[in-house]
Amino acid sequence: MAKPKPAPLRERDITRQIAREYYKEFDQLIESDVIIVGAGPSGLICAHDLAKMGFRTLIVEQSLALGGGFWHGGYLMNKATICEPANEILEEIGVPCKKIKDCDGMYMVDPPHATGALVAAAYRGGAKVLNLTRVVDLILRRDGVLEGVVVNNTTAEMAGHDIIHVDPIALESKIVVDATGHDAVVVELLHKRNLYKPVPGNGAMWVSRSEEEVMDRTGEVYPNCFVIGLAVAAVHGTPRMGPAFGSMLLSGRYGAELIKKKLKNE
Repeated sequence: MAKPKPAPLRERDITRQIAREYYKEFDQLIESDVIIVGAGPSGLICAHDLAKMGFRTLIVEQSLALGGGFWHGGYLMNKATICEPANEILEEIGVPCKKIKDCDGMYMVDPPHATGALVAAAYRGGAKVLNLTRVVDLILRRDGVLEGVVVNNTTAEMAGHDIIHVDPIALESKIVVDATGHDAVVVELLHKRNLYKPVPGNGAMWVSRSEEEVMDRTGEVYPNCFVIGLAVAAVHGTPRMGPAFGSMLLSGRYGAELIKKKLKNE
């Protein structure tokens, strides 16, 4: 095999093409059918499914990396559990799921593999991503109609407005999905605007009950605002689930179906 020779790229061309491609795409992200806030497992699979259905889908993630808490398992052990039938979602995108013989309905996965596959699947489905982007407020029209989110650069927000005062920008959408886990950021903002009751946060751990409740309560909690994944537990005060990720995936997929029905009926 001959030694590969890299193409002789110019620095100016690298900078120019990055800027051109970014702002060309960014122009298309200002208005979407669905904005999903949070790129954890529920947000990623929901985005994959909605984009594959043909809806313009944007994921807004405050961190640099996508995947939320799914990159690692429990404590310092890099393994995570998946309940049946959520394993079928991961197997569908090429992630090996090991069935545990003496624990009915339990599968084990390697979190980095599963997370990487979910990120790749979201992109393959056609979803777009804005990372290092924090939701700081909502677009609310007359009578409290939710029509998008207000965002800013995460690093500017972390520095604080006393140090760096950078005004946010707005991104419009027909539907906003809260997939922000424990924080339930979107619903907290609705509460801040006196449009929703206080968010109680997760209860103590009870895995089976938690996963059941997440599925039972996934859905629209305010007109045009859907809640999926662990954010469901935060909004409704149901138990936390720890390093068990099955209902997060199932909730993301089920949420996508509910959103599809709403958008198709408009």
